[in-house]
Amino acid sequence: MEISLKQIRYFIASAETGQISQAAMNLHVSQSAITTAIKGLEELLGTKLFVRSSNGVEMTHEGHQFLQQAKHIMSSVDEALRLPSRSNSTISGSLNLVVTPTVAAYFLPKYLSRFSRSFPGVEIQLHEANRASLEEGVISGEYDLAVMLTSNLANQEDLAYETLIQSKRRLWLSSNHQLLDQPSITLQDVSKQPYIMLTLDEASNTAQRYWNRTPYRPKTIFRTSLVEAVRSMVANGTGVTILSDMVYRPWSLEGHRVEITALADAIPTMDVGLAWARNREQKETSSAFVNFMHLAIGSQQP
Repeated sequence: MEISLKQIRYFIASAETGQISQAAMNLHVSQSAITTAIKGLEELLGTKLFVRSSNGVEMTHEGHQFLQQAKHIMSSVDEALRLPSRSNSTISGSLNLVVTPTVAAYFLPKYLSRFSRSFPGVEIQLHEANRASLEEGVISGEYDLAVMLTSNLANQEDLAYETLIQSKRRLWLSSNHQLLDQPSITLQDVSKQPYIMLTLDEASNTAQRYWNRTPYRPKTIFRTSLVEAVRSMVANGTGVTILSDMVYRPWSLEGHRVEITALADAIPTMDVGLAWARNREQKETSSAFVNFMHLAIGSQQP
């Protein structure tokens, strides 16, 4: 049996976060997939790479040594993936790219820097807008391309789109919350708890849609557009919330932990992708960005 790139990618993610759960969130896979991959990697290498600690996992001496080699391997893979695009290094011009706030904060930065390295002749003009202004701007030609929450897209008649990732939504709770002792948690259970409602990128509208499928409603005690405010309030036990894995981080700014768990009810995913004017031919720079994102996202899939 040979070592796979998936095993190496899962190992690096776990090493960098120190949390199997956080690595799983970042890679959009289950914790068991990470655990199984690392166990197989340890068996192939004949050594332990991690030991469990009260805060997650810590690398062994052998783990630290292997991490440097693993990063070198993935760097070589990234370099190989960029080789086909070098024939496009002559592509030049501007790209008016518009993004929604959640995308700007939690999804785009690492891809944007990689694209700039691969296409140095493309000048990106980056804009932020809410969903309605974004759609209007792309349709009018003010923006060439959008990176947005495609699960929120309203105008599907004038806009073409494709989803790149789907991020699961789960329940966020403080580390000592009573609901964590239950084997199964439903929206009915959540409706009895004080609820912190995120309004950023129409998150409250999305929540209302799936709550409306039930006879229950969240007991909202605070509404905010700041993810960090939600995180801090949940971590301190002020309330609970339901948000996507993409914006989850295990620690608040005060150093308190946020736990997450799946709900028994069906909760829609938060989808992130690209959108462009349906009846307008894409610029060469836009096509280059679309193709790059296909390659970049595809190389990270499990």
